[in-house]
Amino acid sequence: MQHFAKLNAGSWFLIANPTSGNRNFSEQWKRIQHHLKAKQIDYSFAFTKYSKHEIELVQNAIQQGFRNIITVGGDGTLNYVVNGIMLQRYVKTSDITIAVIPLGTGNDWIKTYQIPNSIDKAVKIIYQGKTILQDIGVLKTDDKSISYFNNVAGLGYDGYIVNKVNSLKKLGAAAYILAGIAGLLFYKKSTFKIIFDDKTIETKCLMSIIGICKFSGGGMQFTKNVNTSDGLLDITIAKNLNFLDLILNLPKLYSGKIVHHKKVETYKTKEINVIPVNSKPFIQADGELIGSGNVTATIVKKAINFVIC
Repeated sequence: MQHFAKLNAGSWFLIANPTSGNRNFSEQWKRIQHHLKAKQIDYSFAFTKYSKHEIELVQNAIQQGFRNIITVGGDGTLNYVVNGIMLQRYVKTSDITIAVIPLGTGNDWIKTYQIPNSIDKAVKIIYQGKTILQDIGVLKTDDKSISYFNNVAGLGYDGYIVNKVNSLKKLGAAAYILAGIAGLLFYKKSTFKIIFDDKTIETKCLMSIIGICKFSGGGMQFTKNVNTSDGLLDITIAKNLNFLDLILNLPKLYSGKIVHHKKVETYKTKEINVIPVNSKPFIQADGELIGSGNVTATIVKKAINFVIC
């Protein structure tokens, strides 16, 4: 069972990525300022100037005393803000609240909570102040680097798609469709050794998904019976699905019914290790590439507050 709370009033620090999505940012920024002023929401702001700048900006804001953060952008902007919060040591992460004004290409995290992809409606949700204390996933890769994710991570086919999307982002939402088609045609499945609890599964695998929330890849649903604050990772192992399987089941990728396919298995666990046996596929976290090869995922229960509908 998920529990909701009311946001404590206070000033917001807004972090905006001017390159998010495929829109006229200056026009969008004027609308954001207008709606924040109309709701009398007090805020300071900064624009990102380079990749992962969000991490530095949010940590500086926390040091200055801000505890309420608004991200303006897509899933990548939100992910880097989450990473900045989880990496800082000034305050407990559960003292921080994040709200989202979506401007990005995919905006998958907002779909789990049915937050509209709309500036005025997003600001209204911030004003209403309903929050949930959500779990955050932790990924450790081959090179011992640590990354955090608030939505969905994985490796295999979805990592391939993320890599392709990065070169097609100027096409907007169509980038996900084109990247998905490229994956169907060119991605080569490999054998994964997957270890969790008392199980070891070794199988030819299209992808392994590690979820907190429901949606990834521009609206596809690979996780089952999601609870975003239960302290468990939602694991989906898509085994030897072939081109024809995916084409015939395309609607099920978006409805979530793909988890019932005979070649798909789902589990819940607190820790999982995925070891590709004969390749080094890309690892993605919330639509951002973080490495390739082996990955271990764990979870921090009820780590950060998020403003939701």
